[in-house]
Amino acid sequence: MIQNKRVVVVMPAYNAEKTLELTISEIPMHIVDNIVLVDDASTDNTFQLARSMSITTLIRHDNNIGYGGNQKTCYDTALGLGADIVIMLHPDYQYTPKLIPAMAELIASGLYHVVIGSRILGKGALKGKMPLYKYISNRMLTLIQNFLMNEKLSEYHSGYRAFSRTVLESINYRANSDDFVFDNQMLSQIFYAGYEIAEITCPTKYFPESSSINFRKSLIYGLGVIQTSFCYFLQKNKLARFKIYRKD
Repeated sequence: MIQNKRVVVVMPAYNAEKTLELTISEIPMHIVDNIVLVDDASTDNTFQLARSMSITTLIRHDNNIGYGGNQKTCYDTALGLGADIVIMLHPDYQYTPKLIPAMAELIASGLYHVVIGSRILGKGALKGKMPLYKYISNRMLTLIQNFLMNEKLSEYHSGYRAFSRTVLESINYRANSDDFVFDNQMLSQIFYAGYEIAEITCPTKYFPESSSINFRKSLIYGLGVIQTSFCYFLQKNKLARFKIYRKD
């Protein structure tokens, strides 16, 4: 707990047995009240390993429903546990858990409702060996998104994020895709709802055990990102209406 705010870390997991223990070991438990791990029907021993660790809430999907679908379960569960601050941390150790106190503090202080750990601020991405094609794609997509959405984020593609309860209850994240574009749809919903997003520099690590989508899925993701940005532009300018921006 930080400033009397209940902090819940959620971990959308899929085949993370090689990195899970290291990720958990760096979580600052002195401020974290609950850890929620949702295993999306992994084919390795992620679930069995998680059962032996200090994870307070462990859920396993019977079938693989996708990265976005996994997050929906994560956020629903965290809110059900009474979370005031929800921090999404990938269990692949690509992002350091040591930033959790800083991210939680920015929200607990009331300065922001959303914080992203950015790999692009500073030299975190390339220093952490992000593949060059991913870096170039990140920069190009972010340029397009900032233009269409009239924002100035350094990147929209980091999976390290912290949210206040207020913002999660204010957007219709359940209407989003169950696939990877969920992340971008969520950010567009947050901006549409009128919230600002803070960014902090985040060192990152790319290695064989870290999760990464293949080229085909990356291409599909990129097209989905551009589509989401156009949808936001049309919705914001009252040229069209889309379900994801409707608060049910």
